[in-house]
Amino acid sequence: MVGSIVGLLVAGLPGLVSALLGAALAAVFMGLTGASVAVAQRVTRRSSSLGVYFGIISGAWLGKMIVFVLVSLALIGQPWLNPYLYFFSSLAAVIGSLVADAFALQRARVPYVDVVLPGDEKPSV
Repeated sequence: MVGSIVGLLVAGLPGLVSALLGAALAAVFMGLTGASVAVAQRVTRRSSSLGVYFGIISGAWLGKMIVFVLVSLALIGQPWLNPYLYFFSSLAAVIGSLVADAFALQRARVPYVDVVLPGDEKPSV
């Protein structure tokens, strides 16, 4: 939102479009990360194969990087796109998402000690 306003003030309509496009692409690719984690968990639910799990996530990451570079190269010469605003809005969206993820992870209440309660046969993993 802020990037689109700044883009509109700095470069007019091309700045607005550039900022919105950069933020939208960053949001889509960040969403694909969550989707790849969900798919990897579903595929490896019954097995403990970490190689398959991380292979799916790494493959999705590599695919996203290739698509992002191809999209950026296709857009670089467009007259309606300001490449600086596109880059900085993408960068701001990614950094903002990473900061939000860091705060969520920091405040998450995840147990890190296995405790055997009365009536339990073994610690839950």
